Amino acid sequence: MNSILLFAGTTEGRRIAEALRDAPVSVTVSVATEYGETLIAPAGNVHAVFGRKNADEIEALLKETQASLLIDATHPYAVEVTKTLKAVCERTGTEYIRVLRGSEDAAGCVFVADTDAAVRYLNGTEGNVLLTVGSKELARYTKVKDFETRLYARILPVKESADAAFALGFSGRNLICMQGPFSEEMNEATLRAIGAKYLVTKDTGASGGFAEKIEAAKNCGATPVVIRRPAEEGIPEADCLALLRERFGLRDKKLVTVLGVGTGSAGMLTAAAKAAIGDAELIIGAKRVTDAIDTRGKAVENAIASAEIERIIRETSARRIVVAMSGDTGFFSGTKTLLERIGDLEPEIIPGISSIVYIAAKCRTSWDDAALASAHGRAANVAALVRRNPKLFLLTGGKTDVPSILAVLTEYGLGEVCVTIGENLSYPNERIVSGTAAALCGKAVDPLAVLFIENPKAETVVTHGRDDGDFLRIEVPMTKSEVRAVTLSKLRLTRNAVCWDVGAGTGSVSIEMAEAAENGEVFAVEKKADACALIEQNKRHLGVSNVTVIEGTAPEALSELPAPTHVFIGGSGGNLKEIIEAALSKNPRARIVLNTVTAETFAEATAAIKALPLRNEEIVELNVSRGRKVGGYHLMTAQNPVYIISCEGAGEDA
Repeated sequence: MNSILLFAGTTEGRRIAEALRDAPVSVTVSVATEYGETLIAPAGNVHAVFGRKNADEIEALLKETQASLLIDATHPYAVEVTKTLKAVCERTGTEYIRVLRGSEDAAGCVFVADTDAAVRYLNGTEGNVLLTVGSKELARYTKVKDFETRLYARILPVKESADAAFALGFSGRNLICMQGPFSEEMNEATLRAIGAKYLVTKDTGASGGFAEKIEAAKNCGATPVVIRRPAEEGIPEADCLALLRERFGLRDKKLVTVLGVGTGSAGMLTAAAKAAIGDAELIIGAKRVTDAIDTRGKAVENAIASAEIERIIRETSARRIVVAMSGDTGFFSGTKTLLERIGDLEPEIIPGISSIVYIAAKCRTSWDDAALASAHGRAANVAALVRRNPKLFLLTGGKTDVPSILAVLTEYGLGEVCVTIGENLSYPNERIVSGTAAALCGKAVDPLAVLFIENPKAETVVTHGRDDGDFLRIEVPMTKSEVRAVTLSKLRLTRNAVCWDVGAGTGSVSIEMAEAAENGEVFAVEKKADACALIEQNKRHLGVSNVTVIEGTAPEALSELPAPTHVFIGGSGGNLKEIIEAALSKNPRARIVLNTVTAETFAEATAAIKALPLRNEEIVELNVSRGRKVGGYHLMTAQNPVYIISCEGAGEDA
């Protein structure tokens, strides 16, 4: 019989071991800890051994098992282990396959090259930190100042790891022993419980719960500090399984179907969905979803989180499995996350009738010319969406419910837009009501309602440089329209940008930053109380809700702000270098633009660029003249020339 030596200890390794069960091949699974051994389900052809092994021990295990193939499914950060496995295979002539874990991008994070870089970064900050990097590297984090009280280490609940952590000085509530994977809600609860300002993690991909950690940190206002993954070569898990399937004839795969059940009532199921349900042995879904369909004679498991659904699918003995999702599988559905976890099973996807399609039909309107968005369990800048789109369909639920949405629209000058609320769609107690946002504000509404919002006065102009007359004014400096347009262009904002506007004045740049970064957030920092009040007025006057006004003097006022992706400095009070340093300490790759009209500030700026780790600096002198009518003629009046200086942090692997 053929023989395989599988180095596991990861989710991918456990899945490969599971796929090899009962195949015509002998499989020895090597894991580092005794705890890891318990996670490998035994089978006639699969058995596990535990203990960390050096090169000689690995070679001895290869000879003992007579393995002709070694599969390396160790952790993506276990660089030395992978190096040793490759070297042993080259020396012994054994076929070697490295299984790679998919990487994930995440905005709003501070990326660092390695553990030492993470320690250096933390030493430049204050506030509690949740460490989710495992126990092996905890010793290096003891170099963080006040680590015993400031750092909270989450490690596996095994004696070896706990003993090592205790010996280093981690104890009491600063040592959290838990087994993942962790949901976004669990991560959020942990972060809030310890009052974390920072989360340190690695790019562990979907299998390691990376997205759940990042989203939880954002929800809690904590800055994610991510240690970049070492570069390596290999093949994805799916390709490895395909190779094994072809070479060893793996057992028949489970037939998994992910289907949308529509708005929920039995009458909204498509014929394809009914057929899949009829053929299923096991149906998985949220209770309100499984209660709405015919599950007679079927096993039912209630689960919502993708990690839990995946666990059920992989552990069940059922061969025909249906995962029932509310609405449509392709519209703000948990299907997207689930497919990242079970893509190797090649599930069939059956779409459903979404609540958007349903309410559009009820309102006798099209949805192909409308904006589609969701505020169900996620943040959404509803004011910006309504201000920019004549038609908007919006899912609601969770913290962002209908009453809070209507209150925001009314507060930000959009109380006269027409809102249609659809509750309990397709059920006998369905209710659809329409009115202005102001008139419906305060009414009791079902948490899972759908909104159709019409704004015939929607702003369709998206260019930078609002007219100066758009802003309310007092005797406070304001960046003029032409200068503002060029400044915003140099900032290169993204829709999800986290922005600082230091020395915000009237808030003209803050407002336009927020309009461009409609899914992000802008922090307007201003030391004058009357200017702060004016910015608040301009927010409501122009219907821009994603601006937070911070009264205070920079750089002190910046210490508690989240890491910026973009920084505009309109006024520095002589602290320009310190302000830039504060930004770079939170994000070494932040994009920075500053404006100056004085020679002194220009000199301060160029000196700071030379002294600090900045790159791609660009200096533009902008001369603007405005025409004024004198009799029957127009004369051009020159404005003060403005230097617009742009650059970005040159921090290592940020």
